[in-house]
Amino acid sequence: MMKNPRNLLIFAVLGGFVGTGLGLFIGRMTAPHSVSAAPLDAPSALTTVLMTQQKDWNAGDIEGFMSGYLKSDQLRFASGGDITTGWDKTFNRYQKRYSNRAKMGTLKFDIKDVTVLDEDDGLVFGQWTLVRDADTPTGLFTLHMKKTDDGWKVISDHTSSASN
Repeated sequence: MMKNPRNLLIFAVLGGFVGTGLGLFIGRMTAPHSVSAAPLDAPSALTTVLMTQQKDWNAGDIEGFMSGYLKSDQLRFASGGDITTGWDKTFNRYQKRYSNRAKMGTLKFDIKDVTVLDEDDGLVFGQWTLVRDADTPTGLFTLHMKKTDDGWKVISDHTSSASN
């Protein structure tokens, strides 16, 4: 038994530090991981989808461009005050609006920000520009993307046009 109370106090404090340190160390090793980090390449995977869409658009391939969108009735496309739901309706909208190469022009995306929310959920914000003989429309977009079995897909697209 310790006769000096000061030694008892020092022993108790040191024991507390050691116990706390071991508890933190063991806790880190055994605690379940409730938050999983997104893969480091997730932002580039999201931008790759857009660069593929840009390439397909510029090749005149609207269906290829649409492969970046989730092929589902859950797809939402909002632009010009209208909301289109579903892949088929969005595809038909693009085909009607851009019925020939002159109307399609050359598409350029300028990606401003990519936010990976978790391993299968992300947001992309950027600017689009169409270079055509008659005009050069431009605007902004915000895309909500999900990782699926077929890769990253746009599930919601909100696109605006800048006024001339």
